[in-house]
Amino acid sequence: MSTEGQDWVYSETVKDHFLNPRNFLMGDESKFDYDACGIVGNPICGDQMKMYIKVDKKSDKIKDIKWKTYGCASAIASTSALSEIAKGKTLDEALEITAEDIDEYLGKLPKHKFHCSILGHDALKDAINNYRKS
Repeated sequence: MSTEGQDWVYSETVKDHFLNPRNFLMGDESKFDYDACGIVGNPICGDQMKMYIKVDKKSDKIKDIKWKTYGCASAIASTSALSEIAKGKTLDEALEITAEDIDEYLGKLPKHKFHCSILGHDALKDAINNYRKS
């Protein structure tokens, strides 16, 4: 039995988050009342990501989260999964979410696509840091 090409196999969870992305921001950002935005890019693969957060100021929890990306299926699925994981968490809890957590939630990305989970993580971290600076 050949395993050639097996490193391109996506889990059903990855496929679901790619085809049905959660918390994706369609259209104009100005229509979403966000408190902070984080923007990151990866020059290696050309992906770029924007993460928008709305924070409950009393509890310091992420009340809502939206995102946009210019990226591949793995980047879209990773960011969708991250948005689901982070929503409802405090900012400190959200900062503790790792790329490995996202990968595990998705049922593992192909090894050469793991960097896509790091991109979403970095965008969220940037949004939280920008929120705390404001």
